[in-house]
Amino acid sequence: MRLISTIVLCCAALCAQAQQGGQLPLAYQVENTGAAFAKPAMPAANELPVIKDLPDPLKGVNGFSDWARKRSEIAALIQHYGIGEKPAVKKENIKARMSGDTLIVDVTVNGQTLTLTSEIRYPKTGKAPYPLMIGSSMIALPRQLFEDRPIATMNFHEKQVNDYGQWGKHHERGEHNFDRLYPQLKDNGAYSEWAWGFSRLIDGLELLGPEVTKIDTKRIGVTGCSYAGKMALYCGAFDERVALTIAQEPGGGGAAAWRYSHLQDSVENLDKTDYHWFLESQLTNFHGDSVYQLPYDQHELCALICPRALLLLGNPDYKWLADDAMLVSAKAAKKVWERFGIADRMGWSIVGGHGHCQLPECQWPEVLAFIDKFLLGKDTKTSDIRVYSKTLIK
Repeated sequence: MRLISTIVLCCAALCAQAQQGGQLPLAYQVENTGAAFAKPAMPAANELPVIKDLPDPLKGVNGFSDWARKRSEIAALIQHYGIGEKPAVKKENIKARMSGDTLIVDVTVNGQTLTLTSEIRYPKTGKAPYPLMIGSSMIALPRQLFEDRPIATMNFHEKQVNDYGQWGKHHERGEHNFDRLYPQLKDNGAYSEWAWGFSRLIDGLELLGPEVTKIDTKRIGVTGCSYAGKMALYCGAFDERVALTIAQEPGGGGAAAWRYSHLQDSVENLDKTDYHWFLESQLTNFHGDSVYQLPYDQHELCALICPRALLLLGNPDYKWLADDAMLVSAKAAKKVWERFGIADRMGWSIVGGHGHCQLPECQWPEVLAFIDKFLLGKDTKTSDIRVYSKTLIK
């Protein structure tokens, strides 16, 4: 009788959780819902325990009410050990205006001002205010996916914040525009600084409001490919106002689990990535088998997006992208959405047979399903988008 009662209670709890899932927000009105929580302890790297398996993002989480706290703890760990601090900015330090269709945002900190500009491209269909897809650096997804939809687009020009690029001239740590405002954060990796700048664009949109910008800030997406796919993932993970994140071929340091890529040859792993993007101390502290002392892994970066929507796109033709490690991460992260009864908000499509950042038509339906559902509010099916194929799907 006790066993039957226990089963009934468990079933009731699961049903209540699934019902709750449909009520969980698709986006929030603040950048960081966990800002008020205390940061967890940050031991020296050599004092951290060895964790061979992927850390459990749901450890200590009894229900969704615990998730904001746990999310803030994971975010703090990633900043402290991986990318550097993303500082908060008071709204009074931000001014915004429109010049034609160009958004201009001035951010003033410590007597220094950084200016961000981005042109908004408005759709030819639908009525304002429009959902907005922001490209981190650019939108690599085919233009055809947006042409006939009432969705505005714009690009975040990350070099206005940190001008590091893999090719051509660039500044070094301590010399970027971000560093003028935050000289104490000169050791930051680019991804924390780029995520900071991305959030300031959303601040500007909010300050001006839909009457001026024609943008619905409750329906914002972000996407990018390759190094900018990583950027999109960090931008979406560290700003809870983003409703949809589409990370296209982000490679190592994006969604791919460091612990798993460590076991593979010829892939982008923690020892072989670009350290302008990360804290240099990440390599010092967690190189080689020390990766097992990293207190988090990239599946938890993905999980930060929950309960919002995430789609991961891969291309196994390019071994360097470590898509096998991304699949491991995706499956581990998915458990967080499943726990809260919203598994349809997270999916992946990893398909070969095409060029890097050249999304084939066979993947368009999966991407459109996420765009239509989470930016346009259509009742499209996303619950079964979990695709892995080394060849084009005919």
